[in-house]
Amino acid sequence: MTKQINVQEFQKQVIENMNLSLVQFKKEWSGACQIITPIYEELARSYKGVAEFFAVDIEKESGLDKRYGVMEVPTILFFKGGRIIDHAIGLIPRNLLISKIENAISRNITE
Repeated sequence: MTKQINVQEFQKQVIENMNLSLVQFKKEWSGACQIITPIYEELARSYKGVAEFFAVDIEKESGLDKRYGVMEVPTILFFKGGRIIDHAIGLIPRNLLISKIENAISRNITE
């Protein structure tokens, strides 16, 4: 499942995590976010134990969106070894998101 994360938890849960972490930046009222969230939740269940899935409501947790250049919601950032290795912006097809996750899983941290 997706874990709601705040600014204080972000460093430990995402940046210091050597495994793949996906972070969805969203706004609860956004129609696009409401469409992609169930897909994101489904993928979180499918990839449990392989990747960690987090969500940040940028209206409740301000600052992270600016720090990582998030200008549109939904935005999903892929972190591995504390670095952003990929991203997905807006409504992207489920199959493309799966492809990005698979690519990120196989990616070496030193790349």
